[in-house]
Amino acid sequence: MNGILYAATVFIWGSTWLAIAYQIGDTSVVVSVGWRFGLASLALFAVLMFRNALPRLSAENHKMAALLALCLFSNNFLCFYAATQYLPSGLNAVVFSLAPILNAFNLWILEKRRPAGTFIQGALMGFTGVVLLFVSQFLNAEMDTSILLGLALSLVGTYFFSMGNMVSANAQKKDMPLLPTTAWAMGYGAIYLFIIALFMGVPLDVPTTPLYLSALVYLAIVGSVIGFNTYLALVGNIGAAKAAYCTVLFPLVALSLSTVFEGYEWTGLSALGVVLVLAGNLRVFGLPEPLKRSIKRWQRASSSP
Repeated sequence: MNGILYAATVFIWGSTWLAIAYQIGDTSVVVSVGWRFGLASLALFAVLMFRNALPRLSAENHKMAALLALCLFSNNFLCFYAATQYLPSGLNAVVFSLAPILNAFNLWILEKRRPAGTFIQGALMGFTGVVLLFVSQFLNAEMDTSILLGLALSLVGTYFFSMGNMVSANAQKKDMPLLPTTAWAMGYGAIYLFIIALFMGVPLDVPTTPLYLSALVYLAIVGSVIGFNTYLALVGNIGAAKAAYCTVLFPLVALSLSTVFEGYEWTGLSALGVVLVLAGNLRVFGLPEPLKRSIKRWQRASSSP
C-alpha cells in the first residue's frame, strides 16, 4: 500500500505542472487558479461531510486557514502559472523541488535552527543545478531574457509555498484539524482570487474547451484533493522525512512529460543540472532506508571471503 501511495503521489504531483501549462492563455491566471481551488475546496468539504468529519473551527483556525490561503492556495500558484508562460512546465517543477531546502533556510532565519553541514552542501548543489538548467534553457532560447522572469516568478512561488509550510507546521503544533483547515484555506484562497479578478474587471467565466476543462478538473480533484490526501496518508504511514522523497522524484516525471508534450530539449548542461538538483536533495534528506540497507548488504557480501 505504501508503494502505491508513493507512486501515486509522485505521478500526480509530477503531472500537475503539465496540466497547468494547458490552462495558460485561455483565460486570466487569477481566474484559473481561483476556480481550481474553489472546486477543490467544494470537493474536500464534500468528502469531510461524507465522513462526518467536519468540526466547527475556532477563530484561530480560521486565521490559520486565511494565512494558508495566501501562501499555499493563491499567491504561490499565481506565480507558478505566470512562470509557465515563460518556461517549460518541467523546469517549474524543478525549481519547486527546492522547497525543502527553503524550508530549512526559513527555520534558520525565523527560528534560529542552524542547518547541518550536509544541508549547506545539498543546498549549494541544488541551486547550482537549477542555475545550469536555466543557463541551458537561456542558450537554447537564443538568450531570451523572459526566461529569467520565469525563474524569478517560480522562485517567489516556491518561497510562498515554503512559508505556507511554516504556517501549516505551526497549526499542527496547536492540534488544529488539518483537512478541515485545508478545506477552508482552499475556499478562502478562491474567494481572495475572485475578489482580485473582480477588481481587475476580469470576468469569472472559464473556457469550455475540453482541454481546459479536463485540466481544471484534474488539477482541482486529482492534483489538489487526491494528491494531497495520498501524501498525508504516506506521511502518516512512513513519516514526513521519508515521504519528502516525493519532492526528489516528481521533477523527473514533470520533465519527462515536458519532453514528450512540450518538446523540452535536453542538453549536457540540463542533464548535469538535474543530476545536481537530485543529488542536492538527497544530500539534504540522506539516502532512503531501503537503499541504505541494500548498500550495507552489498558491502557485507563484498567483504566476506
